[in-house]
Amino acid sequence: MKIGLRTIKTAVSATLSMAFAGSLGLLFPASAGIISVLSVTNTKKTSLMTGIYRLFSLALATLIAYGCFSLLGFTSLAFGLYLLLFIPSAVYFRLSDGIVVSSVLVTQYLIEKDLSWSIIANEFLLMTIGVGFALLLNLYMPDVEKSLKEDQVVIETMFRKILTNMAAYLNQHGKERNLFESCDDLKGYIQEGENWAKNHAENQLLSSDNYYLEYFIMRKMQSNSLKDMLKILEKITVEAEQVENIQRLLEFTAETFAENNDGQAILDKVAEVYEEYRQKALPKTREEFENRAQLFQLLQIFQSFIEIKAEFTKHQKVR
Repeated sequence: MKIGLRTIKTAVSATLSMAFAGSLGLLFPASAGIISVLSVTNTKKTSLMTGIYRLFSLALATLIAYGCFSLLGFTSLAFGLYLLLFIPSAVYFRLSDGIVVSSVLVTQYLIEKDLSWSIIANEFLLMTIGVGFALLLNLYMPDVEKSLKEDQVVIETMFRKILTNMAAYLNQHGKERNLFESCDDLKGYIQEGENWAKNHAENQLLSSDNYYLEYFIMRKMQSNSLKDMLKILEKITVEAEQVENIQRLLEFTAETFAENNDGQAILDKVAEVYEEYRQKALPKTREEFENRAQLFQLLQIFQSFIEIKAEFTKHQKVR
């Protein structure tokens, strides 16, 4: 049996919440523990926002309950009317996450047959204590930045390998299948890194550090371009000398592919390759024309592949 960090934080926050609520002499102190259990989330920001939304939800629930209990008394019928009004209202105000917790606290108004300021304060204190200790325990999160950097290294290595093999397999049909599989593996690894980057961003309470998330999104876009290039690669059939310049371009890109490469040098080489093709003799047959068109399309997608990184670097510098 494995006990995870979130389980430990949940147990500790619930225990502290109940003990603190009890020490203040609040009614139903166990409710603070239950609220804490429901408020420990995967990230700091989600815990904070969950707590804020639940306080707003309780305020709305108390207002509606006051009207229902004043009209029909502290009865089950009044509670049913409360639910008919509160649930759609909470959904409308995007407070649906607090429906269950707030309704449990409203039942305590019903049990006590009281809606005085003291019992209302009791319920708000229970909510505040529960979400407060959940947030306090969630302030500790393992630092995943080192793992994110390691993921970057692995992903860039995979990109370099695919680009190198693309250069080697250009004009050699049948070998592209392995590259498609490698591209799928790359995309899966990027998705995993993106998920970790989202958690990392959500754990920055005092800053908005989205660099890693934006990085993995950028690499995902590039992996899509790679797959489009492979689809064209398997259709090209030309003389070896016709693809030498593109092979050199792919090899240069593989050698220089890195996080800190803004892509400008590669884009300059792309422009050189375009110029080389413009200076070549025009195709003489339909087959030559179609193959030349495929090469141009491959080059266009490759240019887009590099521009994605160039735009990402430009955006980061502006920030």
